[in-house]
Amino acid sequence: MFDTFEAYITAKGQFSKEELQLMRSLAIVKKYRKRQLLLKEGEICQYKMFITKGLLKTYCLKNDGTEHIMRFAPENTWTTDHESFSRQVPSKCNIEALEPTEVLLWTQDSLNRIMQAVPAFKTYLDALISNTLNSSYERILMNISYTSEEKYHDFVSTFPDIFRRVPLHMVASYLGVSRETLSRIRHAQLKQQKLEP
Repeated sequence: MFDTFEAYITAKGQFSKEELQLMRSLAIVKKYRKRQLLLKEGEICQYKMFITKGLLKTYCLKNDGTEHIMRFAPENTWTTDHESFSRQVPSKCNIEALEPTEVLLWTQDSLNRIMQAVPAFKTYLDALISNTLNSSYERILMNISYTSEEKYHDFVSTFPDIFRRVPLHMVASYLGVSRETLSRIRHAQLKQQKLEP
């Protein structure tokens, strides 16, 4: 499992065998079944997670049981509840495996040890946090200014692999549109594709 992470991280920067060994020694390897929770609302998030295989979703539940999906995390991506993890406060969301999933977990203490010993890893994590923040701003802008059709087309073009792996109602939840609206958009798109030469 660590080999997947090693291939990923060495494509992001220069790391010695000793540095990679430190990362490996502090990583916790876990496997999760489909529908198994990695984090439950109200718990304190203890880990930053790197997905080596599978797919996770981060979602919040309304009082009526409605899901609001905040994020999908496929293989070769990171996920966590940043606020809960960094401030050690109860999480407002859940993280669940959508497929059988394998992850590498690091505690805050472990990450701090790695960053102190491996400056290139700290540089990488700082850039990752900055990119995540930029993506969050783009998502907010999309939610307040895009039409439902534009949200759908943006999702399909940005995350084609995820689109093929999750049911339509989850895509609708992520986009903040009803399943009926999304079905109508998809139907119109398929009809348009058939008309095109």
